[in-house]
Amino acid sequence: MSYKPPFTISAEILNLVADISQQVGRLDASLLNASPQLRKQNRIKTIAGTLAIEGNTLTEDQITAIVEGKPVLGSVRELAEVKGAIAAYEALPRLQPAHLDDLLAAHALMMGEVLVDAGAFRNKGVGIHKAGVVQHVAPPAHQVAGLMADLAGWL
Repeated sequence: MSYKPPFTISAEILNLVADISQQVGRLDASLLNASPQLRKQNRIKTIAGTLAIEGNTLTEDQITAIVEGKPVLGSVRELAEVKGAIAAYEALPRLQPAHLDDLLAAHALMMGEVLVDAGAFRNKGVGIHKAGVVQHVAPPAHQVAGLMADLAGWL
């Protein structure tokens, strides 16, 4: 089974991708000259936003304090999530996003202190519930490794 995206790649889409790539290249070049303080602030904002999606309530100020090695009050899980996100962020330069081993390594870094099976594909069913109503059921666990391999191949 090979992954097929739910769209057709048209000339218009390719032109838009080229335009976006050009803009990203400009941004990347401008960040090379960014101050270390700006890079640190961007990293903290990225970590805060990423963890907030999963329900972590620590603020940017608290995350800044953790990055600086200062003590912060918070749940053991939330503090471990921040420390894991910092470790994963620091590992990014040596990781290849389309390599499943690197994806799992990043997951192990990020969730190692939170999940027993961090760094491995899940082995049970999961879904998203809202107010007791199932909103989304993820693919069965036995399909995850193959689906991820398909996605990596497509990337």
